[in-house]
Amino acid sequence: MDILVYVLLAVILALGGALAVTLMRRADTRAQAALADTVQRVEQSLREQERTLSGLVSDRLDRSEKATGQVVTDLRERLARIDEAQKKIGELSTQVVSLQQILTNKQARGAFGEVQLNDLITNALPPSAYEFQSTLSTGARVDCLLKLPNPPGPIAIDAKFPLESYQLLRAVAAGDAQGLAVAQRAFQLAMRKHITDIRDKYILPGETAESALLFLPSEAIYAELHANFAAVVDESYKARVWIVSPTTMMATLNTVRAVLKDVRMREQAGEIQKLVELMMGDTRRLQERVDNLKRHFTQTEKDLRDIDTSTTQIMRRGERIQQTDLGDGPSALPPAR
Repeated sequence: MDILVYVLLAVILALGGALAVTLMRRADTRAQAALADTVQRVEQSLREQERTLSGLVSDRLDRSEKATGQVVTDLRERLARIDEAQKKIGELSTQVVSLQQILTNKQARGAFGEVQLNDLITNALPPSAYEFQSTLSTGARVDCLLKLPNPPGPIAIDAKFPLESYQLLRAVAAGDAQGLAVAQRAFQLAMRKHITDIRDKYILPGETAESALLFLPSEAIYAELHANFAAVVDESYKARVWIVSPTTMMATLNTVRAVLKDVRMREQAGEIQKLVELMMGDTRRLQERVDNLKRHFTQTEKDLRDIDTSTTQIMRRGERIQQTDLGDGPSALPPAR
């Protein structure tokens, strides 16, 4: 009995071992299949990610290439603009040097002021209103003479450019009171000399107006003069020499143009009055002729009424004749009118 039990136990153990081995083999097969499936899915996912990544990299490379090309294009355009600006700066430097050379020479500087004055006047006034380099009875030659009627008469304009004294004034270091006083004195002397020269040369009683214009072809010098040298400006007023800059000169020329227009209108006023008188005479004659025509029309109307009256009487008489009984007795006809 015990042996049988042992045998049965042994058989059961053997069967259990065989079953366990079988089950382990089946589990191993399923695990391998699951592992193969997992590996396949991972490979597929990796391939998809690779394709996605490749597309992203390609797209980014394309955008980067386009952006790089645009940057290069913009850079070339900016370099071209920089080259053009450098050329203009070079030309401007040359012009500045030329202008500086002009302004350092007194005669050239005077010609510069005269050219600027010439441009202002020719753009504002008709040719008959001015004369450049006009010679006065004293032999003095003025830069420009405005031909205005009396009063005020011809006005002389002379261009002055006290550049040296102005540059000396601007070159004074801050805090240098002594240097500033010297520079201010030099500037005042230069301006007073110009004012005196214009007063003595170009204000001639009976030939020119009682005043003249000093043209400063620099707004900076004009501003400096009126800001810090009021005494010099007062002296110019007393000398009847009016100091003008390009801006105030244009305003003055506009006033001169208005005066010339008013003068032309006054010159034509007499002719206009003559024409008005002739027109009034023509109007009176026309009125007389209209009155005569009215009288003719009145007479014609009266004649027409008389003709109508006569026609009516004739018609009545004819009717009476038709209605009269022709007998031995006399007919009673009304007297004719």
